[in-house]
Amino acid sequence: MALKVVALVGGVGGAKLADGLARLLPPDNLTVVVNTADDFKHLGLHISPDLDTVIYTLAGLAHPQRGWGRADESWNFLETLRTLGGPDWFQLGDKDLALHIERTRRLARGETLSQITANLASRLGVKPRVLPMSDDPVRTVVLTEDGELPFQTYFVARRCEPRVRGFRFEGAEHARPAPGVLEALREADWVVLGPSNPWVSLDPILAVPGLREEVRARAVCGVSPILGGRALKGPAAKMFAELGVQPSALAVAGHYADLLQLFAIDELDRSLAAEIEALGVQTLVIDIRMPDAAARARVARCLLDSMAERVQGEGVV
Repeated sequence: MALKVVALVGGVGGAKLADGLARLLPPDNLTVVVNTADDFKHLGLHISPDLDTVIYTLAGLAHPQRGWGRADESWNFLETLRTLGGPDWFQLGDKDLALHIERTRRLARGETLSQITANLASRLGVKPRVLPMSDDPVRTVVLTEDGELPFQTYFVARRCEPRVRGFRFEGAEHARPAPGVLEALREADWVVLGPSNPWVSLDPILAVPGLREEVRARAVCGVSPILGGRALKGPAAKMFAELGVQPSALAVAGHYADLLQLFAIDELDRSLAAEIEALGVQTLVIDIRMPDAAARARVARCLLDSMAERVQGEGVV
């Protein structure tokens, strides 16, 4: 019997794990809930970077090296915009641009983000259900030594250079979970926290009222985004350090300790297993790097086997 899994993800690492799970689980048994606090308006368009990364990855369209954007992309629009003196700091490829235009068009005529996401994912051949965390706007604001910065300004325009002092999720207190999110969580055997940035990819999801409580009521497996003190991609380790926390798999486990039953760490961090288990969290030590499709499926198989053993041990299946 296949487990029913809800994966909470954001960014390239989370998308890769979602793809691994999708390769092994029946489509009806996997729901992917995606961070939308990175969303922003650019050139009059509604951009949803994490949703797009997840959809492109699950559809087999993501750029194999970058992880974000589309493979076989062209850049005529951006090059022309640059020639005309327009803002070119956020890279929009020609194929990618079509998705943003279509999303913006549908939002303007009254469709919700979750309705649009479901339709676009289906058109691109994605089988598992992909849900935004909320149809309501939530925006990550990074508190830095240079003042408050919108996330994409910090992440892309400023290349994560300003020192971080904290985070604020603007609008979160008024947001509601997108249709289907709570139902999927209540039906799940396990919730998986992807190897995504804890501060700016997963915390915004958990900040939507009702979601953290619903996740806490489930069996939860996390996957560390930090290996050997470094993030495979993105500024997670930098953020931990600037907030006064030694970046490590142990720090990530501590960040989620009130939620976790199981936490997957890399072979590089085997020595941290005892300290993580002292938090009341069981550890799974594996190679969690996912450079290709086979590795994604391997990591997903390790997680699913470990989760299934624990479900069977409780007499659920």
